[in-house]
Amino acid sequence: MSKLKVAIFGAAGYSGEELIRLLLRHPQVEIAAITSRQYDGQNIAAVFPRFAGTDLSFVKPDTDTIAANCDIAFLALPHGLASEFAIPLLEKGLTVIDISADFRLDDADTYKTYYNDQHPNPALLDEAVYGLPERYRDEIKSAKLIACPGCYPTSIILALSPILAAGLCESTGIIASSMSGVSGAGRSVSLPFLYAECNESVRPYKVVGHRHTPEIEQELAKAAGVENIIMNFIPHLVPITRGIHSSIYVDAKDLAIDAVAGALHSAYDNEPFVHVLNDGELADTKHVAMTNRCEIGFAYDPRTSKLILSSAIDNLTKGASGQAVQCLNIIHGFDETTALL
Repeated sequence: MSKLKVAIFGAAGYSGEELIRLLLRHPQVEIAAITSRQYDGQNIAAVFPRFAGTDLSFVKPDTDTIAANCDIAFLALPHGLASEFAIPLLEKGLTVIDISADFRLDDADTYKTYYNDQHPNPALLDEAVYGLPERYRDEIKSAKLIACPGCYPTSIILALSPILAAGLCESTGIIASSMSGVSGAGRSVSLPFLYAECNESVRPYKVVGHRHTPEIEQELAKAAGVENIIMNFIPHLVPITRGIHSSIYVDAKDLAIDAVAGALHSAYDNEPFVHVLNDGELADTKHVAMTNRCEIGFAYDPRTSKLILSSAIDNLTKGASGQAVQCLNIIHGFDETTALL
């Protein structure tokens, strides 16, 4: 049986590197093209020495040439730029799995508000499927355009959606406080992300108007069955390389802790990449590093009637490239865990 040929656009970034790491060990996949304008013509080992001995070199992102030799394209590109490539690739019959934010939001006006620009192709928003397998597996199976969730949203939506869907908490007053490793900022050099600036430092940023906020609100509203949700999302930068932890605070409705455990277990006991912890146990990024797993814990404070959810993922794997590979496996009928831990 011939292997599925894939292309990775924007392969020189952290998400691109993670895609290469995962797909090189995928038995049904051949990486046919990796693109980078900056490193065009250079062997992959010049940028990522860990892949020394791999017969891959960067090429320019020529959609005509690549589409003629590939079945599926991963877009690990900045927002706004992904659409430029998604459109011609879709027209040429490829399946597109996008790791950027271009197709995650249902509403083009919301995109403009948070990304300060017109959406490059609003018509495709109706076609795109939100690439969170635990919630949209059936839709992913037949999709041609996958919009992979953001890393922060993945950690929050997976933890809170079953609780909202079961009616165990209020859909108002939600607060999510999340911490991310520095790789979440990408591979470009920027002063706030230099070692000397990040080390021995924990700091919040974009506590009002973060671009992931509408994505989280959109998906939580769907889970709750309400028209909209307005919440506080407070991200922090912490001095680790990879990993996200989210603490989510919600007002419980006459809560029995067994009901929370039941909702989470019902949602995830048959999911290969979500692990529900025992009552009182809380998630730890160390447990999920370099994996496609999400770990979810919870606790209830009867003094405040607050349910506290604790969620951990690896931002580059379950929060980006691993989730993208999981979607590929679903689309092509491979075992969902292939190439993933």
